[in-house]
Formats: sequence, structure tokens, C-alpha cells
Amino acid sequence: MTDTDTFIAPDAEPDAEPDADSAAPSKSRVRHRGAYIEMLISSVLGLIASFVLSVDALAIAADPDAEFSCDISATISCGAVGRTWQAELLGFPNAFLGLITEPVVITVALAALGGVRFPRWFMITAQVFYSIGLIFAYWLFYQAYFNIHALCPWCLLITATTTFVFTSITRVNILDGHLGEGVRRKLTPALRYNADTVGAVLVLAIIAAMVTYTYL
Repeated sequence: MTDTDTFIAPDAEPDAEPDADSAAPSKSRVRHRGAYIEMLISSVLGLIASFVLSVDALAIAADPDAEFSCDISATISCGAVGRTWQAELLGFPNAFLGLITEPVVITVALAALGGVRFPRWFMITAQVFYSIGLIFAYWLFYQAYFNIHALCPWCLLITATTTFVFTSITRVNILDGHLGEGVRRKLTPALRYNADTVGAVLVLAIIAAMVTYTYL
């Protein structure tokens, strides 16, 4: 990702520091465009995957022996994963969480691309919740890979999209100083070279290699 608009354009007037405790977003020039575009694309793909998995979950509830187009083999199978307790950790299909959260992320990304600047408390809250989401996504991958011994292609897509949304939110919060001025000063040089995106791609490449080596 090339996020050149993360930094103030030469012809732009410096913004006054936003009120960190303000509860209402303020409109200004669009900043972090690349990060928000990445967030938007990832969350749209995540919503599509969540919708498909939600439909599959309902089909499994109606017919435990239902088969799906992504049931490629015994080890690459949405059905095999969807029938496990891990697929309903909170008592309902995990995919329902995506139907709730992804539209929120899409709305935030679109609003930001429209020039809305969200207050610090809002962005920190988003960081916390999506950090939990990232941990949950990787826990599910761990369970599928090491315990269930079957992988769901749509679940893998959600793992990837969650990784990129987390990366985007973290980039914005670092560059805007929401995680502390010291963190911003130390990490901004690395972000200028897209170290966050490179790290995300590297992690996903390792996951792809694991999947290819074990199941394909």
C-alpha cells in the first residue's frame, strides 16, 4: 500500500490539533486515504465471506449433512469446519459477528474517505475491538489447522481481511498520535516505507505456505 496522503500535502494548511476528548467527528481534508481504501476493500470482502458462511450455518442447522461448493476435500471444507463447536464459540455462528461488525467498518472507512476525522476515544475503541477480532480470527485459524484438521476457504479470506483492517486502523492511530506521541515518532519512519503492510503480507504468506504444505 502506498499511503502518500498520510502526510500533509505541501499546499495544505496545517490543521489545528483535534480535541482528543471530542465526541463528535470533525470534517477536514482526507487523510490516510490509502489506509482507509485498504480498510474499505478488506471489510467489503469480509462482509461477503461472512454472509456466505452465515447462509452455510443456517443450511447446516437445517441439514447437518448439507454439502457446499467449498467442500473441495476432507481437509478443504466449509462444512467440516462449520459443524464443529469452534464455529459457534459464543452459542451462535461466528459468521454472524461479521454481519454485525463489517458494516460498521465499511461505514467508518467511507466516512473517513469523505473527510470525517473521528475523535481519539472512537479510534482507540475501534483499535481495541479490532485487536480482539484479530486474536479471535487467528485463534480460529489455529483451531482449524491444528485441531480440526480442515480448513474453510471463506474463513481463510476472513483471516486475511481482518489482518488488513487491523493493519489499517493501527496505521491511522499511530500516525495520528492516538497511541502516544512517542509511538508516533518512533514508528512513522517505518510506516513511510509501508512496513505495516509488508508485515501483514509476510504473515499471510506464512499462513499460505502452511496451508499449501499441509493440505494441498
